[in-house]
Amino acid sequence: MAKKASDNIKYFHNPGGPTITTVARPVIEAEGLYFKDIDGTGKVSPVNDWRLSPEERADAYVKEMTVDEKIAQLFISDWRMGPKYPSARLRGHVATPDESGILDDGEVHQKTIFGEQHLPGTTTLIKEWFSRHTILRENATPEDLADYLNQLQAVAEECERFVPVQAASNSRNENGEIVFGMNDAGGIFPTWPGTLGIAAAVKGSGIEVADRWAEATRRSWEACNLRKGYMYMVDCMTDPRWQRSYGTFGEDPALICEIAEHIIPRIQGSEEGVTDTGVAVTTKHFPGGGPRENGFDPHYAAGQWNVYATPGSLQKYHMPGFKSAVAKNTSSIMPYYSKPAAAKSSVQQDCEGNDVRFDPYGFAYNRVFIHDILRGQMGFRGYINSDTGIVHNMKWGVEMLDEPERIGFAVNNSGVDVISGLFDNEYGRVAYDRATNGYYDTHTLPEGFTPEMVTLNDDALDRAVSRTLTEMFRLGMFENTYRDAKKAAEIVATKSDWENADLAHRQSVVLLKNDGTLPLKAEGKKVYAEAFHKNPVQGQAATQALKEMLGDVTLVNDYNEADIAILFVNPSSGDYFTATAGYLELDICEGKEVPNVDDFCRPMAETHLETTLTGIHKIAEIAAAVHAKGGKVIANINFPLAWLVGNVERNADVLLAGFETYPTATLDVIFGRYNPRGRLPITLPKGDEVLAVNENGVCISPNDVPGYDKDQYMPDSLKDENGKAYAYRDAAGNYYELNFGLSY
Repeated sequence: MAKKASDNIKYFHNPGGPTITTVARPVIEAEGLYFKDIDGTGKVSPVNDWRLSPEERADAYVKEMTVDEKIAQLFISDWRMGPKYPSARLRGHVATPDESGILDDGEVHQKTIFGEQHLPGTTTLIKEWFSRHTILRENATPEDLADYLNQLQAVAEECERFVPVQAASNSRNENGEIVFGMNDAGGIFPTWPGTLGIAAAVKGSGIEVADRWAEATRRSWEACNLRKGYMYMVDCMTDPRWQRSYGTFGEDPALICEIAEHIIPRIQGSEEGVTDTGVAVTTKHFPGGGPRENGFDPHYAAGQWNVYATPGSLQKYHMPGFKSAVAKNTSSIMPYYSKPAAAKSSVQQDCEGNDVRFDPYGFAYNRVFIHDILRGQMGFRGYINSDTGIVHNMKWGVEMLDEPERIGFAVNNSGVDVISGLFDNEYGRVAYDRATNGYYDTHTLPEGFTPEMVTLNDDALDRAVSRTLTEMFRLGMFENTYRDAKKAAEIVATKSDWENADLAHRQSVVLLKNDGTLPLKAEGKKVYAEAFHKNPVQGQAATQALKEMLGDVTLVNDYNEADIAILFVNPSSGDYFTATAGYLELDICEGKEVPNVDDFCRPMAETHLETTLTGIHKIAEIAAAVHAKGGKVIANINFPLAWLVGNVERNADVLLAGFETYPTATLDVIFGRYNPRGRLPITLPKGDEVLAVNENGVCISPNDVPGYDKDQYMPDSLKDENGKAYAYRDAAGNYYELNFGLSY
């Protein structure tokens, strides 16, 4: 077997300075110090001199790079590992430079929802295309991940000018179903509950939960040489039908700010920004994805609008998290796909109290929000990384422009520094050439656009590349380029990090209802256990796993014989990348008839059937049989979304909430091994009546207001004797609203 890059790393230690690691790049020795020959000059040039600031070195480097090398830095896209980690999305002839199966040098035709592209092998991408920004989605082991990233750097070292390869990833330290574009990886690094579960645990047990989570995240990522995270969302959840609710910290702006202020410095390495032992954070999705129009997501056309129907909602609910992120020097910010809906919104104010001009462009193209508000008023000093696919498929508001013009408009006009989606180097070159080749002498732009707005000039190009190079210099990626793969595996396996993650699962459990059954004493009692999913096959597998977790409990297969029923309920609704025929269904239901919607998000007379949980009717049957014997029903619901819980709650004597929480943690609460402390980070809607949409497409509860504040906008006819309309109220009289949770 050929040696891996990890086997060939050479180390040069500078007293009081950075350690230099290299595989093939020359190292210069001068003044008793070591310097990597980054720019190929063989001298201690400003680029090579680690004693200068990252900003100085980046500004010097962009002056040496060619136009094509700089254009290649504008784009980031999915990239693949080798045949050991075959990707369902990227298949083609594979030829690896060694037998490890980690690096892929075969050509691949890639087609995703973000666009379509014929891609070269890895070596060609790095050495000929000079692309340096990739998105990693494979769920690799720590050792393989470090080896793979080391190999990418070794190839990059062979170029005339060395720029490290920076692989970005969605978060990897939370539990959840592995789904492309959502949770791409999980279970390899120390694994906490989902981010809603982090919020639930912080509310009940304190901000130290988030501190430990962030510190473990930094350690595991940095050890593997994964230095850029597309994480975390500081969007305030306001419309419960938004599919991305699962990735938020809930609906409380104060909590979102507190978590952001704690985790960003701990992941990046300091209060001042990224360090050479940190991981760069990309905070998303500016200016907040919560105000969805009746829940529709901007991955598809029906969800392309942010609707601010309520006066002051932009600043009160949606901007605070980003202000906190900017104050803590987040390295990058990702704008959302969507665009503001002026016609459906009330007047909103910016950070200085001025009325906001709602230009009808997606936020990555929106100069008012990016240049004026984010940079000018909020003082953001990092770089802008667009969401994935804005040039091709999610081009909301700029459909009238062609691909090179969209690139120019994003970079030159609004100030985007990295465009996610495809490696659009050729389109980028076209945008650059059009600035000087007379193209617009014979081609007319749509009204409102000028050639200067939609082409690339040298100033904009240098600005963008300097920002991303500055981040890599701050991270120490030019000097200390490699990681020890075996040590990476050891660090990821740090016992205390896994123990803290396990504790956080228990801390995330929210006890919603308890008639005294908990803590459960199961001695001498017969227990029936079943797990319910939308997919019956998943339900069967989860049921078997649940029974095994119950250990010495006396289990029965017939619920008619049971004294106790323990039911785990895991509903699922909709699809992340495509619109549902109607509004995203939140009811825990099977075969429910609901209205379709038209192209303007209005309900239609036509209907279809929705199922979020197969077997919901069986839950009522189980409850009836167990209750007939004087027994008790204990139910746990998993909440990636704010479900309508009535069909479960009314049949349960005990109700618990989890947020991608380990079932073992919930069982610890059920059996009294851990007194529940979690608190709801969201408000659970009462029922369909508080989510009703009228003939004009307007929801009775405003899309841009979080659940805890919706009552002030609800009609009196829906309010009870306590003046509450929106939150679910159980048989014990408890409202399942923000911050609610019981203990024994």
